[in-house]
Amino acid sequence: MKPDGLDRRLFLNLTALSGAVSISPEAEAAQGKPGIINKQTVSLVVNGTIRKMAVDTRSTLLDSLRENLELFGTKKGCDHGQCGACTVHVNGRRINSCLTLAVMHDGDAITTIEGLATNGQLHPMQAAFLEQDGLQCGYCTPGQIMSAVALLKEPCGNSDDDIRECMSGNICRCGAYPNIVAAVKSVRQI
Repeated sequence: MKPDGLDRRLFLNLTALSGAVSISPEAEAAQGKPGIINKQTVSLVVNGTIRKMAVDTRSTLLDSLRENLELFGTKKGCDHGQCGACTVHVNGRRINSCLTLAVMHDGDAITTIEGLATNGQLHPMQAAFLEQDGLQCGYCTPGQIMSAVALLKEPCGNSDDDIRECMSGNICRCGAYPNIVAAVKSVRQI
């Protein structure tokens, strides 16, 4: 026996609506429930400039760079740390920015592909990639260049195999690897 005015269709619609409202973080935040959307202000030194921004504590460094600072050179590839398209330098070391939270880098110095050129002059590695045609579609190129620049300061042998191993965290689906290795070798000889 069904209650007056309540049929199966109305019941299902109300149930679905109440479920959607109860799981929506925006809806829960609007109701004042703590911890659903938690923003924190971070200060990053990005490409030499201090940048303060309020970020969702769950936001990756990659997403914060792209969405908050509109630095679109750092690419979102696999979002699992496997392709290297999101490679940036944090305090001089290369990292996959998709695998770390922005709030973990408060006060850190971040360098993106946009920060490599100096006074309108390309970084030698950027110039070498152009000269050696170390790109095809170009999607992976910023991450490849950021890794290659970091490799210049890391212990890495001189052979092609050594360079390939040191660059193995960056995937190029087009297969520009021989030209990427040539670009790295040309800069290492300078």
